[in-house]
Amino acid sequence: MKVLLYSKNQKLLSRSGIGRAMQMQRDSLEENGVEVTANPEEDYDIVHLNSIFPSDYQMAKKAKRAGKKVIYHAHSTREDFEDSFVGSNLLAPLFQHWLVKCYELGDLILTPTPYSRSLLMRYGIRKPIAVISNGVDTFRFQKNMAVRSRFRREYGFTETDRVILSVGLYFERKGILDFVELAQRMPEYQFIWFGYTPDIQIPGKVRKAVRTRLPNLTFAGYVSPEQLREAYSGSDLFFFPSHEETEGIVVLEALSCEIPVLLRDIPVYQDWLKNRTDVYKGSSQAEFERMIGQILEGELPDLTVSGRQRAVERDIFHQAGKLYRLYRKAAAL
Repeated sequence: MKVLLYSKNQKLLSRSGIGRAMQMQRDSLEENGVEVTANPEEDYDIVHLNSIFPSDYQMAKKAKRAGKKVIYHAHSTREDFEDSFVGSNLLAPLFQHWLVKCYELGDLILTPTPYSRSLLMRYGIRKPIAVISNGVDTFRFQKNMAVRSRFRREYGFTETDRVILSVGLYFERKGILDFVELAQRMPEYQFIWFGYTPDIQIPGKVRKAVRTRLPNLTFAGYVSPEQLREAYSGSDLFFFPSHEETEGIVVLEALSCEIPVLLRDIPVYQDWLKNRTDVYKGSSQAEFERMIGQILEGELPDLTVSGRQRAVERDIFHQAGKLYRLYRKAAAL
């Protein structure tokens, strides 16, 4: 079996969760002995598509005409398109129509969680849909206290500072407005956000938020996965107030690095992350403010061992075998 992991737009996606998922797919397949190519001119048995650019749609059409099997990885939904780029809410109905048009070309659709599968079914998609986590490399993403001081020196934090970390594009959906507001309300803690989106692509209120100047608020921009691993180990809390996710790769990374995790209580986590057992969850700014203080002051139990176990269950190498079986299933359809 030979798989075309179509990646024409990988450069555009490299700084997103989808880009990281594609790299994990390649690693998983090669670890499982599956021949992988990124060259559509080579012969292949299955094409695996991860994005919904017109070029991906045309690649799927070409593969169908050639009698090849098509796997469409449904990372995107209407719900996580909303509250992102300028005009995204206005375009959301058209975006959903395009999603369905793309995904319906798949002989098999993959999606990261039961929640995202339920959304696709609600759109009226009737193709087979399988759930498979994007996965995390738990060997690479491990707690490493040796890099804690280096991370803190680089960003001007002291050893006694309590540092709250979040990661994501500059989208309202990611909870960036909530993050900035809490930095204003909690000057006793340091807040740092990794990720970046050009100003022209984001609404004015988000641009205003990321230009906020506070002594305890840092927007560090995009960094490499290696630097991000250091940030997880060097921080004291991973706070991810996102309003909508299909899984949340950065959540998996944080859990794997055994940093305390505080999430917004949204449906995507219900099937795999238990509140006050694996992570802490909140639903309002008042709850977040109270729980941040309780976690950082040691007033709530440490859940990081259980959280790490949830990441191990979704380790990239566990996903490799599952992905291989799904390819076999697609080939037989």
